[in-house]
This record gives sequence, C-alpha cells and structure tokens, in this order.
Amino acid sequence: MTAPTHGERRAFLQRLAALGSVGAGSLGLADAAHASEAWPSRSIRLVVPFAPGGSSEIIARLTAAEMAKTLGQSVYVDNKPGGAGNVAMQEVARADDGHTLILGHIGTLAVNPYIFPKLPYDAERDFKPVSLLAKVPSLYLVRPDCPARNLKEFVELMRKNPGRLSYGSAGNGSAGHLAMEYLKMASSTFMLHVPYRGTGPMMTDLLAGRLDAASVGAPAVMGFIKAGKLRCIATGTTERLAALPDVPTVAEQGFPGFEMTQWYGLMAPAKQPADQVARLAEAAGTALRQASSREKLAQEAAQGIGGSPADFARFIAAEQKRWKAVVARAQIKPD
Repeated sequence: MTAPTHGERRAFLQRLAALGSVGAGSLGLADAAHASEAWPSRSIRLVVPFAPGGSSEIIARLTAAEMAKTLGQSVYVDNKPGGAGNVAMQEVARADDGHTLILGHIGTLAVNPYIFPKLPYDAERDFKPVSLLAKVPSLYLVRPDCPARNLKEFVELMRKNPGRLSYGSAGNGSAGHLAMEYLKMASSTFMLHVPYRGTGPMMTDLLAGRLDAASVGAPAVMGFIKAGKLRCIATGTTERLAALPDVPTVAEQGFPGFEMTQWYGLMAPAKQPADQVARLAEAAGTALRQASSREKLAQEAAQGIGGSPADFARFIAAEQKRWKAVVARAQIKPD
C-alpha cells in the first residue's frame, strides 16, 4: 500500500477539521436551544416603581403569582418607589441578568417623557413591551364629610373656594395627578395639588381628612368606598361600573367625552431575547385568563387585557400622543 503524499495528508486533515467545525456548530446550536428552553433558570424579579398600597401592587402581585405557575419559577414583586418611577425604570433598563422585569405604567411610559427635561431612561429604546396587563378605572373621591354629594356639587364647591381645596396624588406625573388636572381643565376650576411618595401615604391623609379629594385607581380604594370611609363622586370610565352602579361617570355629570383610565403593562429590558419576551407575554395572557384572576379583577373594578408585545407597543404609542398634549396644556412639571 502506497503511503499518502504530503498533499493528500493535508487534504485529509482539512476535511477532518471541517467535519469537526460542523459538529461543534451543531453542538453550539443545541446548547443555545437548550439554554433558551431552560429559561427562566431562577426567580424573576418584577419591579414595581411605586410604593406599596396602590393599584400597581395589586395588579403586579396577582399577575406574578399566576405567571409563576406557567414559567416554573417564582415571580416576586419588588417595590422601588422614587422619582415618579424614574429610579426603578433606570435600574431595570440597565439590568442584564435576564430575570428582571418592570411594571410599566401610564406615568412612566406615556407621561414622564414629556414632563422631565432629561430622563435617566428612554421609554422606547431601553425597553421591550411584553403585554398590556390591565386597565384600571380612575375614581374621583372626596373625604366622607365633604358637603359635595356628587361631581356637580364638588365643581361648584371648587368654584366658590378657589385654591382653598386640596387634592393628593402619588406624585407629580402620576395617574392620579393627571386625572385631577384633566378634570380641572375640563371644569375650568382650580385646586391645590399635594404630591406624595406613593398612593399609600396619600391615602393615609385622605382617610384622615387632611385632603379634600383625590383620584385613585379602583383596586386600591373599593374597600374604603364600600365601608363608607370615602365617597366616590364620579368614575373616569365611559360607562358606569358594575361594582358602583349608582355612581355616574364624569361625562354624565356635564363633561361629555371625558375619559380617564389608568393602565399597567409588563416591560422587559431591551436586551431581553425576543423568544423570552414572547414567552413572558404568553404567560401573562394565561395568568389573566384564569377564572380566579378574572374574579379578583372584577371585584376591584379592573379589566384584564393581555395581548402581544406588538399590541402593547402600539397602545403605548397612542397613549404617548394623547398625554403629550395634556401635559403641555396643564403645564405639569416634575417635583
């Protein structure tokens, strides 16, 4: 048998190397697929950019508990208040562990970009929309000893006492701030704004009678309304709520076309792979379709939504256009 020439040996080694590359590539693809399938590999942190006690925490905890069942890993809520939500948004925008999400909100996604001259995050470039979780009716509330029994009477009270009445909110640019400024614009009235660091602290003063009014998402206040500790004088919805059938909408009480609804959605850092974002959206949708979730949301007068990342992206864009105009007219400024 003739020994192979130098050229033949070199050709054989080249073919062997090529086969090795193909094998290694196949193994690499398999490893990558396995890694993707294995995600999440540990607990997922869902950051809520507000203090405990508001609608945001109720929506987050309900969704997180159900998503954990689908994802096979726990999903825990981490409240990180401060800076109208900007502190938490900045932190999550920089997160690169693949297991950190944030609860997006009308304020952080559709309002802050227009009231802060410089944000520590970009609502569009730094995040990927995952899914719109829920819409929450904004309720207009007064302390129970307020002489106004409905919105018409409260508007009259404001007009007779310009600047002497006060309302609280979870902070400048919060949904409650927007809702009250929107009402002030529609009714051509004035009332002093007292910003707090979250819904919880504001509610403490409202319940104690140190504030005259507020607008709060339904889940955080339904219990107080039913107990008679707060009076709801109007809803920001287009139709009356089944949970509060005797309370007229703002539109019914002399302001046609008025609508104010808070909303919450799941956001991931921009680095999150598309397949993981899709899986999160599917898990969120499954969570919101559960009978227990629907029942809990109905009790709180909230509406579960769900939907794809693309659906949520379009919704955010439309809301940004809407609230950019309101912020400009109301001249809302940061703290």
